[in-house]
Amino acid sequence: MRIDQWVPALHRGDAIGDSARLMRDAFRSWGHAADVYALELDPDLEGDGRPFSEWRPGGSGDAVILHYALPSPLTAALKEHRGRRVLLHHNITPPEFFVGYDPEMVRICALGRAELAGLSDHVDLGLADSEFNRQDLEAAGFERTGVLPIYLDHARYREEPNPVLRRVLSDGPTNLLFVGRVAPNKRHEDLIRLAAYWKRFISPDVRLVLVGKLPRRRHYFDALQSLMYEEGFTPWEVVFTGHVDHDDLLAAYASASVFVSMSDHEGFGVPLVEAMLMDVPVLAYRAGAVPYTLGDAGVQFAEKRLAEVAELAHRLATDGGLRRAVLEGQRRRAQAFAPAAVESALKGYVSSL
Repeated sequence: MRIDQWVPALHRGDAIGDSARLMRDAFRSWGHAADVYALELDPDLEGDGRPFSEWRPGGSGDAVILHYALPSPLTAALKEHRGRRVLLHHNITPPEFFVGYDPEMVRICALGRAELAGLSDHVDLGLADSEFNRQDLEAAGFERTGVLPIYLDHARYREEPNPVLRRVLSDGPTNLLFVGRVAPNKRHEDLIRLAAYWKRFISPDVRLVLVGKLPRRRHYFDALQSLMYEEGFTPWEVVFTGHVDHDDLLAAYASASVFVSMSDHEGFGVPLVEAMLMDVPVLAYRAGAVPYTLGDAGVQFAEKRLAEVAELAHRLATDGGLRRAVLEGQRRRAQAFAPAAVESALKGYVSSL
């Protein structure tokens, strides 16, 4: 069987693209012909991924897997495909989060969610990277569904962090870390308010490190900048790094005392798994896929009571016994996302087609 994967864009460092390439390698190791095709791909990935314009249909027994995270011409192409069809749903942020910030994202997200429902009768199998997303598929009318977590190369998180950045970030203050694109559903404003409480009532020696791609429209980011200054922070106390290279990301994790998520909507939450792999205690708001990804690991809260959350973050940073217990639980949970576990699930789904 030939198994091709389609992604709208293939960028180095993007979790979906990296996962697709690892899946391709697994397919090839099992004796299948396999490639990853993209509408857009980074120049340095040419020859690894392939332009979608080069894709040609195979036999009726061959399979195509569409990684679905936004509307694209790949939706119509999957409907027309006459071989075996699999959709792997990575979630689309509800459009209401972008109202008042980015009307184009409101349109794109609304269209993406509508296109998803239109695919329910055109696939043999609907997979999702979390149980939260699987339920999304079920609600959209997909009959046969399953869960396949994002495929992460755990060995990459044992590489050496950027020593310069790690040293710079290890200059004294307690580092609270969040990793995720700067978007309204991630609720960076709640993180800034949490850090402000810490600075006023716990200790002035605190830094909020926010790693993630900045938005293409500045409205939300500008609002966050205004809030940062209103709360009395300097850019060195609330650090927006933008997108970073992998060794810089590892340095951010290595210098963090606590990983804190206030996100209102997560489809999977790759940084939650990364924090577990990097031995950073996780404190997270139970929203979207967070409880499914963390399981019983980390420390989760159901209400954003700022003072309580900040005090709990402080305990995770300073209470050695609590910290050790949380990290032990996270190490156990991280095994659910080990490459062998993901490959085993993937092999089962392939054999069922």
